[in-house]
Amino acid sequence: MNLELLCKSVCELSRETGKFILNEKSKITSEIIENKGIHDFVTYVDKTSEKMLISGLQKLLPDSAFLAEENTVKQIDADYTWVIDPLDGTTNYIHGLDPYAISIALMYKKEIIIGVVYEISNDECFYAWQNSKAYLNGNEISVSKCKKIEDSLVATGFPYYDFVRIKPFLKLLEYFFQESHGVRRLGSAATDLAYVACGRFEAFYEYSLHPWDVAAGALIVERAGGKVSDFSGGNNYIFGKEIIAANYFVFDKFLGVVKKFMNK
Repeated sequence: MNLELLCKSVCELSRETGKFILNEKSKITSEIIENKGIHDFVTYVDKTSEKMLISGLQKLLPDSAFLAEENTVKQIDADYTWVIDPLDGTTNYIHGLDPYAISIALMYKKEIIIGVVYEISNDECFYAWQNSKAYLNGNEISVSKCKKIEDSLVATGFPYYDFVRIKPFLKLLEYFFQESHGVRRLGSAATDLAYVACGRFEAFYEYSLHPWDVAAGALIVERAGGKVSDFSGGNNYIFGKEIIAANYFVFDKFLGVVKKFMNK
C-alpha cells in the first residue's frame, strides 16, 4: 500500500466534500438543526458529507471499516478502519463562524497511519502519513520552537456535556490565563491540533473528546515534531476522551501542569 498516494487522494476527497459543505452554509436555518444531546448539534450537511466521504473512501480502500461520528454506515470488522468527523465544529458552522473542518484518519489495527484535517473556510489541508513529514497545502510544516509556557499560546475546548471535571478545568484555565501568552478556544479540536502542528499554537488540551475529533490531528502533530498524550502522559488519547498536544520543548512542563490540575 502506497500511503503517500492514498493520503493525497484523501486530501482531494476532503476538498471536494468541503466544497459541498461551504456551498450549503447559507441554507442552514434553526428549523433543520437537530439535537443529538446537550449542546451537541447535527444537520443534513454533517450526514450528507459523511456519506460522501464514506463513498469515496470505500473506493480508495475496499473492505475497510468506518468509525464515523454520524454513524451513517454499517459497522464491520476489518484491519483498516477510517475514523471520520465530516464536520468538526458544527456549532461554529450553524452560527456562521469559523473554523470548521473535515477530519479523516486511517487506522491499521490500533495504529494511526494517515491523518488529514481540512479546515474548510481557509482552504487549508493539513496531512501526514506513517513515517512522513507533516504538510499544509503541499508545504512541510513543523511545531513551533518556543521553549517556555509563559511564551506559549495555548488552545483548549470547553466541555459541553461532562461537567464533573469543570472545577479543575476552570482552575487550569485560570493558570494559563496568567502564565502564558493567552488562551484560545476555536471550537474545532481537529483544527486546534493542526494549528499546533504548524506552530500557530504551542499547546492544546481538551477532555470529553471522541476518536474522530483527534485521530487525524494527533498523527499530524507527531509527524510535525510535536508530542501527544492523555492527561496522565500515557497513550490513551484516541479512545480515552482526553488529549494534550504540544511542541517538543514545552510538552513536559505542559503535561505536568495539566496533571496537577486535572488528575486530582
